[in-house]
Amino acid sequence: MPVIIGYRLLRLLAEGSTSIIYLAEQESLGRQVALKVMRPDALADEVSRRRFENEIRTVGRLDHPNIVGIFHIGRTVEGLPYYSMPYLANGHLGQRDFRCDEAGAREVLRGLLSALAYAHGRGVIHRDVKAENVLFDDAGNPLLADFGIALRRGYGSRVTSAGLAVGSTAYMAPEQARGEEVDPRADLYSVGVLAWEMLAGELPYQAQDALAMAVMHARDPIPRLPPHLRHWQRFMDRALAKYPLKRFHDANDMLQAIEQLPLPGRRRRGSPGDWLKAAAAAPRRVPGYAWIITGLVMAALLGLGLQRYAAAPGTPAERFFRAGTDGAREAQPMLGATSAEAGTPVGEPAAPQSRAGHLIAEAQRQIQSRRLTTPSDDNAYDTLREVIAEDAQHLELAPTAAALVDALGQDAARRLQAGDAAGTSAAMERAIHIGELVAPAADAELAQARQQLASTMEEQVREAAQQFDRERAQRSIEPAAAIGLDAGTREQLAALVQAIPALGQTVPGDPGRMTVQRGGDGAYALTRLHISRDDYRRFAEATGREPARCRERASLLRMLSPRDWTAPGFEQSDGDAVVCVSWDDADAYARWLGRQNDARYRLPTASEAAALPVSGGSRAVAEWLLDCNGDCQARAVAGETWRRNGAGTRSTDRGYDDVGFRLVREP
Repeated sequence: MPVIIGYRLLRLLAEGSTSIIYLAEQESLGRQVALKVMRPDALADEVSRRRFENEIRTVGRLDHPNIVGIFHIGRTVEGLPYYSMPYLANGHLGQRDFRCDEAGAREVLRGLLSALAYAHGRGVIHRDVKAENVLFDDAGNPLLADFGIALRRGYGSRVTSAGLAVGSTAYMAPEQARGEEVDPRADLYSVGVLAWEMLAGELPYQAQDALAMAVMHARDPIPRLPPHLRHWQRFMDRALAKYPLKRFHDANDMLQAIEQLPLPGRRRRGSPGDWLKAAAAAPRRVPGYAWIITGLVMAALLGLGLQRYAAAPGTPAERFFRAGTDGAREAQPMLGATSAEAGTPVGEPAAPQSRAGHLIAEAQRQIQSRRLTTPSDDNAYDTLREVIAEDAQHLELAPTAAALVDALGQDAARRLQAGDAAGTSAAMERAIHIGELVAPAADAELAQARQQLASTMEEQVREAAQQFDRERAQRSIEPAAAIGLDAGTREQLAALVQAIPALGQTVPGDPGRMTVQRGGDGAYALTRLHISRDDYRRFAEATGREPARCRERASLLRMLSPRDWTAPGFEQSDGDAVVCVSWDDADAYARWLGRQNDARYRLPTASEAAALPVSGGSRAVAEWLLDCNGDCQARAVAGETWRRNGAGTRSTDRGYDDVGFRLVREP
C-alpha cells in the first residue's frame, strides 16, 4: 500500500483503470475515510497531475446533501495525487433491486437530479453518472460520487490517447461517446439510463463490448418498456433522445417530468363496510397453533410482572411504579448507558483527563460538526485558544490545530467560490492566527490552503474572462493580500484580470476582429469581419474537409468547371470573406476553432448579427445564421449581397458564392 502522511491504510476497497480506493483512518480525527489514489500511468506528468488536483478542488467546493464531499487533497510519498472522502459502507445503486419499488426509484432519481441541478448550476458536468457512482448513506439517501472526470463547462471534451471518450459507455450519451463537446444534457441522458435500469432491472441496450454499446446508444432506436411500465415510456423517449436538443432542458425540467408521472398501483379506497368485513375475516385466517403460542407468552410475561410486584417493598402503588423503573434501570447496561454516579461507561474505570484534554476533545467534535468559528459560545477556534492558554505543550494540540487550519482553509475556499470576499478573509485570518500560535505544526496546512485559494482565484478569473466580466474577476482577487498570497502570485492574478477585454474591445487571439458585446444574458463576442479565406484554409488543411457544392442551379458550364470555396468564380484575396461554404462547413469550423482555443464558438443569431453589422470586405456578402425552422434542414441567411438580397433560408449542405459567415464566442 502507498504511504500517505496522516492516514493509516486499512484495506483495499476497489480498483479501477485509473485509480485504487483504500479504506483508511485519518489519524488526526480518528475517523474512517475512503482514499482514492491515482495510478502512476493515469497522470504521467506534473502538468496533468496539477490539472487533476485543480479540478478536484473545484469538485470539493460542491456542498450538497446528495453529493459525496471531498475532505482533503494531497500527494503520496511517491508523489501520486490522492483525495479523501467519506466512507460509505452501504453499497451502490447496482447492488439494489428497485423492480418492484417504483416509489424508491423515484426517490433515488429525485436525489440525483437535485445533485446534478446544483452541480450544473456551478458549471460542473459529472460525465460518468452510473450505478456504481451512486452510493447510499446510513439513512438510505442516494449520494452522487466520483466527480474524478468531471468537466468545467466551457473546457471542451476529453478523449483518451486511444481515441475513446472518457466515461462508461453503458450509460454514455451519444455525443459523449463520439468524443464531442458535452453539456449538462449528457448527464441527464445517463440519468435516463439509470432510471431504465432501476425500473426494468436491466440496461436499455445490451452489447458484448464497449464499442458496440456506444454504437447502440448512438444509432439504435429507443427500446420499449414492459407493459406495466408503459407510463414511463414518454419520459424515456425524451431522456434517451439521440440529440441533446430533444432531451430535457435541465435537471429541474427532468425532475418536474418525474413528478407529473402517474403513480401506478394506487388502490381505490374501500367503504367502511369493506373494512369491517376484512377485520372480521382476519382472525379466521390465523392458524390455531399461533393463538396457543401467543397465550403462553402472555401468561409468562404476566407471571414475571406479578412476581416483581409482590417482592417490591412499600405500598401497592409504590411497588407498581418501582417495578417499571427498576426494569428500565436493569436494562440500561445492555443499551450502553453510563453510570449516573461516576459519569463513565458502566463496567469501565474512569480515566483521569486534564482540562486541556477535555477542551481538545471538544474542539475535535466542533471541527467534525463544522462549528469552526461560530456560534460564539461553541466553536473550535475559541476552544483551541483556551487550550493554548491552558497547556500549550499538550501532545494533541498540534494535530488538532492543524486539522482546524485545514478546515478553515476549506471554509475560506467555499466562501471564495460563493463570492464572499469578506468571509474568505475572515476564515483565513483565523487560520493564520492559529497557525502562528502552534508554528510550525500547521505550516503545511496553511501553505495548502493558500495554494488552493490561489488556484480558485485563478479559476474564477478565467471563468470571468470567459464571460468577459473584468469587474467580477477583480472582485475574485480582492482577498489575495489578506490571505497572505505572495507578491508574485498577486501580480500574476492582477495581470490576468487586466488581460480581460472590456465592452467594445477586441478579443486577442480570435479571428475576424472579435469584439465584446452586451446581450440580454450577459456579454459575448462577435467578429466584426467575416471569417476569411486564410482562416478557413487552416481549418480545411488541418481536418481534410472536402469542399461543399457551390451555388443553387446546375448547368453544363458548372459541371465542367465546378465551383467551391477555393475557386468561387471570381478573384479573392486571402483576407476576403470565404464564400461557397455550407452552413455545415461553418458549424464544423466553429467546433474546430473551439478545440484549438479551448472556447465555445457558434454562428450568430439574427439579433446578434443586426447589433454589430459587418465592416470591410471587397464585395458585399450575406452571412449564415444560427436560426432555423422546423427540422433545421434549412438555415437563415441575412444581409445584402453583391448578387441580391440574401435574406431568407437556404439548404445547409451546400455553399453559395454570396454567403459567408461570422462567429460568436460564447461565455
